[in-house]
Amino acid sequence: MRIHVVADTADKDGGYVAERLVQRGGEIVELDRDDLPAHDTIGDSDLVLLLGSDKSAHEDKWIESVTAEIRFVRASLKAGTPVMGICYGAQIMARALGGTSWRSDQAELGWARVDTTDQALCPEGPWGQMHRDVFAPGPTTKVIGTSWRGPQCIIDDSFGARAIGWQFHPEVTPTTYERWVKEGYWGDTGADPKDLIRQAYDHAPGSRNLAHRLTDAALSYLGVA
Repeated sequence: MRIHVVADTADKDGGYVAERLVQRGGEIVELDRDDLPAHDTIGDSDLVLLLGSDKSAHEDKWIESVTAEIRFVRASLKAGTPVMGICYGAQIMARALGGTSWRSDQAELGWARVDTTDQALCPEGPWGQMHRDVFAPGPTTKVIGTSWRGPQCIIDDSFGARAIGWQFHPEVTPTTYERWVKEGYWGDTGADPKDLIRQAYDHAPGSRNLAHRLTDAALSYLGVA
């Protein structure tokens, strides 16, 4: 199973999701989202995984990168390669499938449960959250998970291969979440950094198990394994 992981150069950690993919026999091939292949597809691939980013898909300064990744997602799906997206990756996916994304008036941080209509593809969690942007699905996309801010999980099979995206972070390990908090990306949100880090470590054992089960369910839905 050959898996192309699209990520920022400075943050390629696929965490628990990549860990499970490798356990299932996956070979990880990293792709820089700012330098995607000009021909849009990457040849022999069983799955594309879009990781998160400190970019915003709606901001004009990232338009070249966003446009290239949207084109890449559509080309992959049309070529029969399923796509899995996390946080920013899910926002890119939503846009590729005819939806949109924008800056929310409040960040979603820490660990929280989500409302779901599919306990396999979107278990209620709790899941780690760290995002300021939200998205709206395209006309063919089905929302199967939500939170008080908006969609948390989407699925779609209208572009050829199937796609699934999560706004939450099933992949995140406590060390990665701690790094995100300490990097101060969120600025003054009113959240207690020490409490956010504590939550990450408190939920680590359960998060790993949940992520592995979710990855298994997603692979089954996508027809990869």
